[in-house]
Amino acid sequence: MKIKLFITAFSAFLAFSSILSAGQIVISDAYARSAGPLAKAGAAYMKIMNHSDESDRLIGVQSDIAKKTELHTHLKDDNGVIRMVRIDEGIEIGSMKEHKLVRGGQHIMFMGLKEAFKTGKIIPVTLFFEISGEVGVEIVVDQDRNEKKHSH
Repeated sequence: MKIKLFITAFSAFLAFSSILSAGQIVISDAYARSAGPLAKAGAAYMKIMNHSDESDRLIGVQSDIAKKTELHTHLKDDNGVIRMVRIDEGIEIGSMKEHKLVRGGQHIMFMGLKEAFKTGKIIPVTLFFEISGEVGVEIVVDQDRNEKKHSH
């Protein structure tokens, strides 16, 4: 039993170490929420760490939970009105840097939800990076999470 536990723990350590040394993108603290059970849209937020020696760019996102899934941000116009817009040029993730997708800033937008966001639901999402390629992530819905809004 002890040997099996040690082998499992050692295998997990090697897998984690190889991800870091391979220069992969690591996603953490991912969660999603919507404005309520009848909302037609929702959003996801996360930390993206680039453990590579070169910058990468998040260029797209896909999920079957909604009709459209896009990268979005909030911008203030000349009149002081803040509106949400799609990010077409992607999001740069610097070499050995962490970038946060946050409420009130850059985020993943789910439009035309096919089902309600309920706390605890797991949403499979694929992130597309210019260099790292496809990165799959499972995002948990947390309707109760209440963080201060940030912007980049």
